[in-house]
Amino acid sequence: MIRNRPDVVEALPQVPVDAPAAPARCRPHLVETARLQWRVGDGGDPTDLAQRFLTAHGLPVDDLTRPSRHTPHGVCGAALFLSAAAGASAIGAPTGAPTPAPALPDLVVVVYHHGAAAPPHPAPPAWRLGDWRDSWTPAAHAAAVDTVRAAIARGDVYQVNLVGHAAAHYTGDPRPALARLAALPGARYGGTLTGPGWTLGCASPETLVAVEHGRLVTRPIKGTRPATAAGRRDLLASAKERAEHVMIVDLARNDLARVAATGSVRVDDLFAVRRWCDLWQAESTVSAAPAAGLGLADLLRALCPGGSVTGAPKHAALASLAALEPVGRGAGMGALGWVGPDRLDLGLTIRTAVADTRRLHLWAGGGITWGSDPAAEVAEAAAKAAPLRALLAAA
Repeated sequence: MIRNRPDVVEALPQVPVDAPAAPARCRPHLVETARLQWRVGDGGDPTDLAQRFLTAHGLPVDDLTRPSRHTPHGVCGAALFLSAAAGASAIGAPTGAPTPAPALPDLVVVVYHHGAAAPPHPAPPAWRLGDWRDSWTPAAHAAAVDTVRAAIARGDVYQVNLVGHAAAHYTGDPRPALARLAALPGARYGGTLTGPGWTLGCASPETLVAVEHGRLVTRPIKGTRPATAAGRRDLLASAKERAEHVMIVDLARNDLARVAATGSVRVDDLFAVRRWCDLWQAESTVSAAPAAGLGLADLLRALCPGGSVTGAPKHAALASLAALEPVGRGAGMGALGWVGPDRLDLGLTIRTAVADTRRLHLWAGGGITWGSDPAAEVAEAAAKAAPLRALLAAA
C-alpha cells in the first residue's frame, strides 16, 4: 500500500488532469496533493481505507447525506478507482484469477486541489500498436457460455456476466491514445487516470452510482444490438434481452435497498434504449434516498462489483465467473469517477483499457442467461470491444 501526502500544493509536478466525472471547469487547474494505492494482497477493506483517506483530506464522505460546498480555495475532490477484484474482496467474495496488468493497483484515490493551469504536454513519440491477442479463443468463450447455461439449469445461478480479455504490445506514449477514448459517442465517463507504470483510459456509458439531487442513482445497462433501425426494433422486441435486463434491475434495487431509507427505492426509467458508438443498449434508472449517516464505504460495499457485470445472485455469480474466466478483470468492470465535497459520480469501467509499460489491456463481455446462444455472446463481446480497438490503433 502506498500513501503519498505532500506538504503543499506545489510539492508535485503539475500535469493535465482528465479524470472521469471531474468538474470540467476545474480540470485545467487541478494539482495532485495526495494519493493512496492498494492491492488485494495488502489486506484490509479497500472501501474503508478509501473513506478514511478521503475524510482525512477534507472530503466529507463519512456521511453522504450532508455534503459540503465546493470552493476554489479548498480541496476540489478526488479521482477514485476501485477494481472488480477489490469490490469482491470487500464483500468476502472470490476475487477471480490474477490480473494480467499487475502494475495497476486495485484501489487508487488521488486528491486534487486548485492550482495554476497545467502546462501543455510535449509532443508524444510515435505511437504503434501491435496485434491483439485474446486470453481465450472463441471456442473457449463459447464453452464457458455453455457451462453457465448448465449452472442455470441446475438452479445455481440465474445469470452470469462472462468477460474476456485481450492484450497488445505497443511503442510510444499510451496516454494520448487512451485519452482519445473519451471522444467515443456515449462515453459518459470518458477520461484517464495515471500512476507509476500505468495509464487507464475509459469510455464507459454506465453509471454505477451517483448522488443526484440528494438521491442515490444507478443506471444498469444490459441488452445490446447494432445501432440500426432493425437493431433497435429487435432489442425492444427481444424477450431474452428484456428478461436479462429486468433481472439486473431487480439486483440493483436490492443493492440500493441495503443502504437506502426504507421504502424509498424506485425505478425511474425501465429499458430505455440508448446509443453507445455503433450499438444500441438498454438502460434503466434506479434511485433511492440514502439512509441516515450513510458513508462511502457502506455504499461501495453495497454496489460493488456492479450487478450488471457480475450476475444474479451476486455472490454465486462471482464464484462462477472466478472459476471460468482465464485472467483477472484488472481495470475492467470496476468503479471509476469523482468524489467531491458536493458530489459523487462513479462509472462502471466497461469500455475501459489500461496500459502498463509494455502492453495495452482491454476487457469485454456480456450477460449469460438460459436463453443465450454461445456464438451470439462471443460476437456481442467482440462488437463491444471493436470501437476501442479501432481507436487505440489509430496513429
